[in-house]
Amino acid sequence: MSATIGTDSPARITLRIHPRDNVAVALTDLPAGRQVVVDDREIALADNVRHKHKFTLEALSPGAIVTMYGVTVGKATRAIPVGGVISVDNVAHATESDDVQPGSKPWTPPDVTRFQGTTFDGFHRPDGSVGTANLWLVIPLVFCENRNIEVLRQCVADALGDDPYRDYKRMARQMLSGVSGNTDRSDASDPLAAAAPTRFPNVDGVRFLTHTLGCGGTDDDAEALCQLLAGYICHPNVAGATVLSLGCQKAQIQMLKAAVAARDPEQRRTVDYFDQQSSPSEEALIRNALKSIFDGLAAADRIPRQPAPLAKLTLGVECGGSDGFSGISANPLVGGVVDRLVALGGSGILAEFPELCGVEHELVARCTDADVAGRFRDLMQAYQRHAAAVGADFSMNPSPGNIRDGLITDAMKSAGAAKKGGDGPVVDVLDYTEPHRRPGLSLLCTPGNDVESTTALAGSGANLIVFTTGLGTPTGNPVTPVLKIASNSELATRMRDIIDFDAGPIVRGERSIDELAEELLALCIEVASGRHRSHAQRLSQHDFIPWKRGVSL
Repeated sequence: MSATIGTDSPARITLRIHPRDNVAVALTDLPAGRQVVVDDREIALADNVRHKHKFTLEALSPGAIVTMYGVTVGKATRAIPVGGVISVDNVAHATESDDVQPGSKPWTPPDVTRFQGTTFDGFHRPDGSVGTANLWLVIPLVFCENRNIEVLRQCVADALGDDPYRDYKRMARQMLSGVSGNTDRSDASDPLAAAAPTRFPNVDGVRFLTHTLGCGGTDDDAEALCQLLAGYICHPNVAGATVLSLGCQKAQIQMLKAAVAARDPEQRRTVDYFDQQSSPSEEALIRNALKSIFDGLAAADRIPRQPAPLAKLTLGVECGGSDGFSGISANPLVGGVVDRLVALGGSGILAEFPELCGVEHELVARCTDADVAGRFRDLMQAYQRHAAAVGADFSMNPSPGNIRDGLITDAMKSAGAAKKGGDGPVVDVLDYTEPHRRPGLSLLCTPGNDVESTTALAGSGANLIVFTTGLGTPTGNPVTPVLKIASNSELATRMRDIIDFDAGPIVRGERSIDELAEELLALCIEVASGRHRSHAQRLSQHDFIPWKRGVSL
């Protein structure tokens, strides 16, 4: 990564990411006429360029290729002068061919001397996997059971004194009674001010999922839901589950049992199934479900944390609310963590296929063999066909917020998003809901939708998720700890209650990616060991949205 420094300021004001790039990034708001220096060449800006946006380093004629990160990210739709800002008005999505050979991109693993022999404290499962949490899961097979799931949630929270919203409830009561400005969480006079003593010290809690599927859709929708739920039930962070079924829905108990058996053929996971239409009453259903939950918690509590090698960590990587700095700071930082974990025998999972559009050739070159590369191509093409069938296209992926912050085309967004996967070999490609199988970096077919993708990452076995953002997002996951990485320090300061790590010093040139990657990996180990809780965990951000295939980008 090469940087340029403005002639009249000691601070870094522009950045050319790759030597082949014909655009540079403004790191601060720059006015038209401003002289900037890029790689010893002085350029007068033809337009006002807002920070995070890009300007040309050479004149571009209509049809000229726009290059960033060393790859094609767009095509000029009209003439753009030297120093002209690029926007949706003068650049359209364009990509390169993926006609490259698998395994043609060499990789030099990073130095991981600092972490050799390092362990994390996790929950060892009979199948050999290790959890970063120890949870009991309560799930509905169909949306008709969502109300009963909520009844169980409230009953269990009340019984355990584990209401994640007690502070907000106290705040509301204070407002109603006319008390203002007193929201001190240490107010011992309030009966909800403090949590009850932990009844099950080795258990991290009960997670209650709800969703809108299970009936009324296609057979494929029902099967996909059961496969996803099976991934959660058999997740390393889950000790067991209580499942509620209505009875008549399309997603039948036997379908879920078959999906669980495929992942857990020796039936090592405890799963209790309850069918409401076969129960004598709702009261009986709730009573039986509550007994299942409390019996499950007692059994799970007998499993303590024990040391495990870092090879047992599977890091899911995600981005959401991306900005023009995400691909410069937060995403390559996370990629540095993935490379280090892979070098230590661990795994990474890179998802969001619409946000890999435009860098397929780079990923194919990293695939370990032709079969892995072929599966990646096949799944990408199938997804594009699904999207086209409902009138969508990958080029529609950038959101208004992405565009406002300088991500003009899907290829530009993808080139930065793919940095989360580091530079190591791609050892496997997984379709949606397929379980993680091999150590190393895998690609997972998911949409770019934040929650649908994090839901899928956990469903495929990620036992820790690192989520980058430039605009800010409160997303979490029910079973997997999620850490939020800010691409810029302004966001990290403004939304400090949801951001876990600031990658902003990379943009300012104050810290290197390698330095911060070691710090972030150390934080990941602390979270995986239960010694540090991420903000998503503290705020009980348990987002869960299954993907209806072909509908979402």
